[in-house]
Amino acid sequence: MLYFFQEDGLAQAAQEAEPIVEEKTLSLMDLFLSGGVGGQIIIAILFILLFVAVYIYFERLFAIKAASETDSNFMHQIKDSVVHGNIESARIRCAQANSPVARLTAKGLDRIGSPLEDINTAIENAGRLEVYKLEKNVSILATIAGAAPMIGFLGTVIGMVIAFHELATSSGQAEMGALAEGIYTAMTTTVAGLIVGIIAYIGYNHLVVKTDKVVHQMEATAVDFLDLLNEPA
Repeated sequence: MLYFFQEDGLAQAAQEAEPIVEEKTLSLMDLFLSGGVGGQIIIAILFILLFVAVYIYFERLFAIKAASETDSNFMHQIKDSVVHGNIESARIRCAQANSPVARLTAKGLDRIGSPLEDINTAIENAGRLEVYKLEKNVSILATIAGAAPMIGFLGTVIGMVIAFHELATSSGQAEMGALAEGIYTAMTTTVAGLIVGIIAYIGYNHLVVKTDKVVHQMEATAVDFLDLLNEPA
């Protein structure tokens, strides 16, 4: 009986002697702030680029969405007005619509009476201006998509330089804290740069697809309008 009591006492003492290991968690913010001054500067630059990319994306998305909204009966109304010789009514309808498609049609209406080649040229020139308006600032997204990962890799190089510098100046006896700061800088800036680059890249391609749809609408409208003028009276 005494043996069992001694065994239980030893087991309890061993459990009390074992150190309590606390599980440490690292939040995303703590990870970014642990990269030292160099890493924090690069993270701040990437954060600014992220803000610019998100702003441009939503601003262009709403603008393109508004430009793509057209009345399905728009061309039928224009055709009816032109066939009956009521050009002014067609111009008023275009002004009310106030969309890229309507502005292209209005440009063609202004050239009625000129050769078809001149009308086609005027519509093409107006179309280029409308496409330029739709693509305004979209190229900045492409620039951010390419620049953000490179800025992150720059932070990686800086971090590794810091780590190896500490190792070299300490004759191989560098403190782990100094090495960890350089490695943190290397890893966190790479992660941040890739995140910003991926977001900007996806946003850029989505806007390109949306813009192509509006361009297709304008091309279809231009063809319909020229066919309308080409129809025999």
